[in-house]
Amino acid sequence: MLAALLTTLLFATSAICGYRTAKQVGGVEANFWRITLATIFLSAWAFSRGDAFVGAPGWFLLSGFFGIGVGDSGYFQALPRLGSRRTVLLTQCLTAPFAAIMEWLWLGTHLNVPVILCIVVILAGVAIALAPDDHMKISRRDWKIGIAASTLGALGASLGLVVIRKGYAAIAAEGLSVDAGTTGYQRVLGGMLIPTIAVMALKWRTAHSHGTIFEERAWQVSGEKWRRLWPWLLANALAGQTLGVTCMQWALKTQPAAVVQAIIATSPIVLLPMTRIVEGEKIGLRALAGAMVAVAGVIGLTLLR
Repeated sequence: MLAALLTTLLFATSAICGYRTAKQVGGVEANFWRITLATIFLSAWAFSRGDAFVGAPGWFLLSGFFGIGVGDSGYFQALPRLGSRRTVLLTQCLTAPFAAIMEWLWLGTHLNVPVILCIVVILAGVAIALAPDDHMKISRRDWKIGIAASTLGALGASLGLVVIRKGYAAIAAEGLSVDAGTTGYQRVLGGMLIPTIAVMALKWRTAHSHGTIFEERAWQVSGEKWRRLWPWLLANALAGQTLGVTCMQWALKTQPAAVVQAIIATSPIVLLPMTRIVEGEKIGLRALAGAMVAVAGVIGLTLLR
């Protein structure tokens, strides 16, 4: 449970940093640079202190393709349209039930009634706390795209989580022990494909609209913008796909995907004070009440597990 709680804190930090980068350079490019930096950080660990490709790399590469490639691509398209609170709310709260259903159908993992009730309490608390307020105006088009992108992100993330569980089952069957940093490295490699294709397509289209495919300005943001951007981008990569994913891998090694995801779904609660400072989001009595409900669910789930 400690690993899941650490993941929650790190993912909340990543969400606020991801929102800032996505607003400045767009969701496609922000996601690409986040994954690229995380790959560099995790490869340094895997080849110095970890085990590189030991274990079940095929499963973790596949989990990265779905969870990072598909899931995070949808997530980063929703961020600039819905804001970090709404995006995290939709994505995280949909991922938990999707993961529970997938793991039950594929791996036969059954959750008992008290655990299911605690998960429901957590998600209900998050929904109460982060229900949209009228003060933030979002166009109808952005609502549609944002909800569709969040749903796609949740489907990709949930499938990625269940594949991780399958990977750890394969490792256990072989009698091996692989650290979370190594499996995180294998996973992030699998997640590189879709963001790379997406950013190349975006840059080609931008350059082509200016008359040349190789026009330099189509492949870089201005120096001034990069100076403002890099601290947020670095923090996003470290908190999300480096440390956050490593803690998540650690948690999934012993806990069902739905249980881990339910705890991670409380990251919007942790996000409340951050969004108040960075985005100017209001924190009312309803948000505080929802936070208390979600925390009660987490406490109950921790005691049960």
